[in-house]
Amino acid sequence: MQKIEIYDALVDEARNNMTICNACRYCEGFCPVFPAMERRQTFSEEDLKYLANLCHNCGECYYACQYAPPHEFSVNVPQSLAKLRAESYRQYAWPGPLARLFDRNGLIGALALAFGVTLLLFIAIALNGGAAPLVGGQHGGDFYALLPHNVMAVTFGSVALFVLLALVMGMARFWRESGEPFAALGDRQSWKEALQETFTMKHLHGHGEVGCTYPDAYHSHWRRRFHHFTFYGFMLAFAATLTGTLYHYVFGWAAPYDFLSLPKLLGTLGGIGLMIGPAGLLYLKLVRDRNTADVRQMGMDVAFIVLLWLTGTTGLALMLLRETSAMGVMLVVHLGCVMALFLTMPYGKFVHGFYRLLAVYRNALERRRHGA
Repeated sequence: MQKIEIYDALVDEARNNMTICNACRYCEGFCPVFPAMERRQTFSEEDLKYLANLCHNCGECYYACQYAPPHEFSVNVPQSLAKLRAESYRQYAWPGPLARLFDRNGLIGALALAFGVTLLLFIAIALNGGAAPLVGGQHGGDFYALLPHNVMAVTFGSVALFVLLALVMGMARFWRESGEPFAALGDRQSWKEALQETFTMKHLHGHGEVGCTYPDAYHSHWRRRFHHFTFYGFMLAFAATLTGTLYHYVFGWAAPYDFLSLPKLLGTLGGIGLMIGPAGLLYLKLVRDRNTADVRQMGMDVAFIVLLWLTGTTGLALMLLRETSAMGVMLVVHLGCVMALFLTMPYGKFVHGFYRLLAVYRNALERRRHGA
């Protein structure tokens, strides 16, 4: 009952903020949230969760608002929508009972999961062929001499399929709740606009292309830049995995590959991106104004950032140490970090990218309808 009351209070707070903003409209040019708000006269719970996921939390409206605290209206759009956005993650999670993992997905939990998976891999390898190969140099740089390719493919492939299913089901719940039919997802022009805005991270430019806003009204583009490093670093690392799979199963080219091969180049660039981007995002998260954020999400956000950073860093270390006796240990540590990242994806900050993409698409769809 208490959780329901807290959630109802969050909805009422967001609705009150949007109602005041819709009367004021001073911030209508700041980001897509305000034009989307202006297309509505009343705000249902579903509308508010849509606006919450459309918000990129740049913070500009908070510093510009004449009704922000300590005004008696106490309008705080970034924080209000951040709280409601986190609740939407839990509501859209699939399977539903696992939504409680959002509350436990903090830094300590993420590190414990990575350590636990790493330990299980150490035990599995030791039981299969003894621990000696892990610290020996007889592997010749071949991962599969320590962990058979089929075992890696089945294990990580099974987890990846579950993660994909959970993400798709969550996105379906988000879209169904929005009141839009699934047939509306077929508008190619709206997808073109949404993907362009997403891949350029247009809405992290802030009002007037000045970037996100920080304490003392300081503006910076670094949040957008670090998001680019993180997003494209992850995509390059994922592309490296797909390319390696293609090499192995389609062309019959077994690893290890040369440094100038496509899997190695993509993986190296991806690892560098995942080192720079998450580190920068973590720094900005620590120095940002807490008044514009939901402090309850900090643990979940930091856990996701740290797992991304560990995945990129251990991946690069594995490449550098591949021909040494440390390769076995580094391989297990890297796989433990990757598996921990995979397992927490549907129940952590990773989901925000998918819901935000759908929100940006719906906004493009509404713009086209409104223009027509």
